[in-house]
Amino acid sequence: MLQFITHTNERYSYPASAEVALKGGCRWIQLRMKEATDDEILSTAHPLRQLCDRYGATLILDDKVHLVQVCRADGVHLGKSDMSPDEARKILGENAIIGGTANTLDDIKRLVSLGVNYIGLGPFRFTHTKKNLSPVLGLDGYNDILRQCRAYGIKTPIVAIGGITIDDIPALMQTGIAGIALSGTILNAENPITETKNILNTINTIHYE
Repeated sequence: MLQFITHTNERYSYPASAEVALKGGCRWIQLRMKEATDDEILSTAHPLRQLCDRYGATLILDDKVHLVQVCRADGVHLGKSDMSPDEARKILGENAIIGGTANTLDDIKRLVSLGVNYIGLGPFRFTHTKKNLSPVLGLDGYNDILRQCRAYGIKTPIVAIGGITIDDIPALMQTGIAGIALSGTILNAENPITETKNILNTINTIHYE
């Protein structure tokens, strides 16, 4: 699984960043516009919903539970300081995809108890795309946490996030994670579409070895 988190740079706007990931084969877009107003988010989310429909992709909003149904997103990703996942479930219903951010095993246990569909575990390393960064985990951290998850019988899919490059993916996938979430690695590549294709090939190769 590859999740793309929207970002901007001098070449790409939020919708354009999502489009290059979709053209490269990614089928999971998280619209993350931290400093934007609700109106700005909706003005991007509505056409992005149509774009995701065209590619058969999942659209997740970051944080904004109250906007999910307005723009027909498939669900929401909640950070550690956002609404509790069980409260979001009451608002969005059983069919919504609800993800949560974790940095520790205790975070994962809590999110599992609150009924999330997936967990974004990170950061793998330092990243400039996120403020208020939690302690960096590194490969040893992922190995340790995923081993403990297996011991506790935790089955909720865990996605690695935070400063990951294509060269990190083989070792990360071997830890037992279900997928990778990327932003700058794709968007800052010389050819983001080709980079997305190469990343997907790397993920799928590890899955089927």
